[in-house]
Amino acid sequence: MADKKLPFDPNSYSYTHKVQYYETDQMGIVHHSNYLRWMEEARTDFLERAGFSYARMEELGLRSPVLAVEIRYLRGAVYGRTASIELRIDSFKGLKFELSYVIKDAETGEVFVEARSKHCFLDRDMRPMRLESYSPEVYEFFTGVVNSYT
Repeated sequence: MADKKLPFDPNSYSYTHKVQYYETDQMGIVHHSNYLRWMEEARTDFLERAGFSYARMEELGLRSPVLAVEIRYLRGAVYGRTASIELRIDSFKGLKFELSYVIKDAETGEVFVEARSKHCFLDRDMRPMRLESYSPEVYEFFTGVVNSYT
């Protein structure tokens, strides 16, 4: 995968999500728990577009649970708006990786949320494993993405 070009530029990746009415609370703003779902949507989309969907990774015997999430809420998104979720793989160490997210109004650029998530790789038996030896293809993908950022 190191020699293969990604089907998109990770430097300009973003995922869009139209805010649904059921995602809002009585105050008319998106309930804080929904931003976690949007982060998952963006992460899933990023991996699918890169050719490493969760289904593909599971076929390879890989699991990738969330270890930690940090969210900084700046403004509330409201029903009817479209959110743009920018995702970046900030670090990859063979066993663990970290992502950052900026969730903002797709039209105005107003930032709603800044967040980070930490993940690891487990094998089918749910044991931590290093990708470099277990799955060189996935290891090269993550290394290539991290190295491609400008």
